[in-house]
Amino acid sequence: MKFKMLAAATAAIFMMSSAANAETLVIKAAAMVDVENGVLVANPAITVTDGTITSIASGSTSSPDGSKIIDLGNKTILPGLIDMHVHFMGKATDQGYRRLVISHERAAITGVMNARTTLLAGFTTVRNVGAPSFSDVALRDAIAEGDVPGPRMFVAGPSIGITGGHCSDNNLLPEEFGIVGEGVADGPWAVRTKVRRNIKYGVDLIKTCSTGGVLSKGTQVGAPQYTVEELTALTEEAHSHGRKVASHAHGAEGIINALKAGVDTIEHASFISDEGIEMAKRQGTYLSMDIYNTEYILGEGEKAGFLEESLAKERMTGATQRESFRRAHEAGVKMVMGTDAGVYPHGDNAKQLSRMVRFGMTPAQALRAATYNAADALGQKGRFGTIRIGAAADIIAVDGNPLEDVALLENIPFVMKEGVIYKSE
Repeated sequence: MKFKMLAAATAAIFMMSSAANAETLVIKAAAMVDVENGVLVANPAITVTDGTITSIASGSTSSPDGSKIIDLGNKTILPGLIDMHVHFMGKATDQGYRRLVISHERAAITGVMNARTTLLAGFTTVRNVGAPSFSDVALRDAIAEGDVPGPRMFVAGPSIGITGGHCSDNNLLPEEFGIVGEGVADGPWAVRTKVRRNIKYGVDLIKTCSTGGVLSKGTQVGAPQYTVEELTALTEEAHSHGRKVASHAHGAEGIINALKAGVDTIEHASFISDEGIEMAKRQGTYLSMDIYNTEYILGEGEKAGFLEESLAKERMTGATQRESFRRAHEAGVKMVMGTDAGVYPHGDNAKQLSRMVRFGMTPAQALRAATYNAADALGQKGRFGTIRIGAAADIIAVDGNPLEDVALLENIPFVMKEGVIYKSE
């Protein structure tokens, strides 16, 4: 019965997709958040043709002949949200040694489920930073071709890192198994080869690690991984192919190494120093700091299978990361919203917005980080993360004013991506 209901719902979604793209839509609501300027606009009327915003008006206006009116009443509309750090192939309850029994094929199916959940939570674009066997490339393409529902994806494929490192090797198995992670590369030329391989198989960006991590067995969170020479080779190779680089980096030295190499975003940035903050600000490097998921790790981690080693590392990291977030924001460093979804349950992504406000941002700044800034960091400014003429019609709606209460975005009743309605009350 559940399968039949799901099949019927999926069929309905694609019927809505075909209808929406075949006609002009006019979306009306009580208010709209202008995320670029952080203000509320009254009585917007957004015209959408073939999935693109073609006009924006305010107040009572006539609609184009033959257009379909979508009147959202007292709701407030804003652009679809962007999460810059997700792992669709991961499941929050499959942590530690539980991961060893999950095949890449099973993880890919989990990714299909997580993509749908994330889209219905109001996230119309994501950056998937690390997945086995290019499963995220396959999922990205399946979504783009309309085979399955999900957000627009920018994907990294297998992460690239050192032997025994955080994001590339499998440190849970003993030596006699002889298994080396598919992203392991040591030395500048080996690193360049891995970058070229990832690009060959269709990635949009490169993900690397310049420090250890919380969830990897045997690595120290703050310890540097990769030399500046290796990171520079990786970044030069990626940039020469038009790909941006995201570097997992908790520790102060590893953050500075990544910044010296010219990476485009720093992920986590937990122990960033004043020097690192100044460098990031000077270079215009975006920070993506996952300040919500510490609550899930420490609250549900043991039940979810996290190693005690990982729980201990999170206890020494979470509070410092939140203070670092505050310091970096106050210093004027550019910030995006990245949650590390997959470490905690997919679909709860918007819970981070209230934490971004709690630790220093205004609601308008948090929303900008999750929309306009994120699109800029992707190299897609003006295309996504904003409601303007020429942008994709990625539009969500909430009850109330998110500039007063950003937690409203934890319950989104209306989701449109490229003019297609995927959720509506």
